[in-house]
Amino acid sequence: MPNVPWPNNAKVAVNLTFDFDAETLWLSRDPANIDRPGTLSQGTYGAKVGVPKILELLSSEGLPATFFVPGWVVDNRTHVVEKIIKAGHEIAHHGYLHKAVDPKDPELELEELETGIEAIKRVVGIAPVGYRAPSGETSPNLVRLLSERGFLYDSSMTDDVEPYCHFLQDGSPSLVELPWHWSLDDAQYLLSNAKTHRPIQTNEHILSIWKAEFHEAYLSGGYFNLLMHPQVTGRPSRVRMLSDFIAYVRKHDNVWFAQSQDVANAWLQIGPKQSAEPMISPFLKVGQDGTISQC
Repeated sequence: MPNVPWPNNAKVAVNLTFDFDAETLWLSRDPANIDRPGTLSQGTYGAKVGVPKILELLSSEGLPATFFVPGWVVDNRTHVVEKIIKAGHEIAHHGYLHKAVDPKDPELELEELETGIEAIKRVVGIAPVGYRAPSGETSPNLVRLLSERGFLYDSSMTDDVEPYCHFLQDGSPSLVELPWHWSLDDAQYLLSNAKTHRPIQTNEHILSIWKAEFHEAYLSGGYFNLLMHPQVTGRPSRVRMLSDFIAYVRKHDNVWFAQSQDVANAWLQIGPKQSAEPMISPFLKVGQDGTISQC
């Protein structure tokens, strides 16, 4: 893979992203959880303790981040979202009630998208430019819907390690995709509850994976997208783990820590030059509206 010409001759772009789901993570999985305060309290921790601890770390390190926030959280944890904004971090779209998109229910997909946008506009004062699908579930309508509403980027796909451009039916470039992966999602190692008995991994194990993934991104001169949840990484020892990871990254020269919107804007200046025509993967369906993606 060729080295990406990032701004200021940076060798790698590091994107610290947080899915601030709060209670919606549990409400969307099972509406009956509304009557289970013990279960919901994991999400409450993210708002009450996790976000403040993470903001403190980011402030001490002088680092920017992007928080993907469901509209329900914006409406019900407004004071926490306002702290994120005051600290200068980006607020991006993450659905309204963190409901996974069902391609067979386009009306619900549209409702989740539009109510989430309106919630962010009310609190932040501007419309979000970035989107991440709850649980990574999307539909063939996604690129068209986001493009029509003026979004700059999406971060829902796992089909690459570098950013790329989506293309519309007429061949014009659309959204920038900022891909992620489950191996860089803290919830896969640390999120557990009474119904989901997922073994909790040691911080050392997780840190070793993050370091190995970053090392390869640095060698290729590419992109590193770390996905965290305040109710998970916001635990005291895991904030320390994130601090240790940041220290490891900073041992490398020419690292660019950037918000998602800045990575997407930078890619718009370089991505289309590297790929003049979109390609269609034989493993992907083309949406009924003709929307396709480079792969």
